[in-house]
Amino acid sequence: MIGIAAGEAMARSWRDRLLPLLDQNHQLPALVCVLGFTETALIPGISAAGQTASDRQITALADGEFLLRGIQPHYHYPLPPLTAGASPALITRALIEALALPLYVFDAGLPLPRLPEMIDLGGTPARCLTTGQAMTPPMVAHLWEQGWSWGAKLSSQYPWLIIAECVVGGTTTALALCESLGIAARDCVGSSHRQSNHAQKWSLVQKGLAHLPPKANPFTCVAAIGDPMQVVVAAMALRASQTCSVLLAGGSQMIAVYAFGRAIAQWRQLPWQPEQIVVGTTRWLIEDQTAQIHRLAERVQCPLIYTQLDFSLSRHPALRAYEQGFVKEGVGAGGCAIAGHLLAGWSNSEMVDIVDRLGDRWAKGM
Repeated sequence: MIGIAAGEAMARSWRDRLLPLLDQNHQLPALVCVLGFTETALIPGISAAGQTASDRQITALADGEFLLRGIQPHYHYPLPPLTAGASPALITRALIEALALPLYVFDAGLPLPRLPEMIDLGGTPARCLTTGQAMTPPMVAHLWEQGWSWGAKLSSQYPWLIIAECVVGGTTTALALCESLGIAARDCVGSSHRQSNHAQKWSLVQKGLAHLPPKANPFTCVAAIGDPMQVVVAAMALRASQTCSVLLAGGSQMIAVYAFGRAIAQWRQLPWQPEQIVVGTTRWLIEDQTAQIHRLAERVQCPLIYTQLDFSLSRHPALRAYEQGFVKEGVGAGGCAIAGHLLAGWSNSEMVDIVDRLGDRWAKGM
């Protein structure tokens, strides 16, 4: 149920180091989800994670609320309607409940008030990457310190971590960040659209990169064209890797975070353990013929694994839509499925049943 798309030796080594922990009474990881926002998400057509710009402003908040609260009669931030399919928050929440995963949801910079259960990192939303001034250098430094501190705290409490994200428009900032670090990523990153909108993304990224000075350091790069999640998760993963295993749950965005974290570690000569970190995603993203995230992972030299989860036999049309190329991944869905395979040994039919049962409750509550 777990495939390897890139970095096979590193991925197998990561798994082999984790297996002894899994044999010790199924030691649970903490699920950490870092929410952020970039005004890049307001550009028409840039993302399918919300039909309108207003929808896209609440997507991360709505996904975070659903992870935290599950099925409720009323939501402060209801999940916004999608063109097709269901939010991957349904997958993640179903697996949180089934595995009893400890959950931490962080606000790294959101455009609207967070929920009380969300941990405030004191961040602000990023401006559009085309400005070349997405975040101020002091804000980047602050977010880095927050991520580093929480990475130390969480890795001292849990044997391994699953770190997820939700940033609408984040694959565009991921493309920009990789390119700013000298990694060719054009036409490689994924998308919430059924057909990846590479031309639109590349046009925006070129405008942002034009503002960068030659040989800019990684902090200057992310401040110019990045988003707050990237800074927090890179710092958190680097620090946590010193003492525990880390599964970066996502696709293009987490590959970019891996590349950024390594660049920072080299620039600042920070201690980290690359063999402790792997990126985990879904089969739907790996098999997306309009993206090439396995090639991006190879260029970054990042181990990339994925769940073989298949919704073809789901009783919910919104979940079967994943098999038609809609949605694909988000808020740690792939990483949590991988944890389910590792911790519980669930087959595909067992995992589909777990998600379907939450889908049944969701449908009744709508």
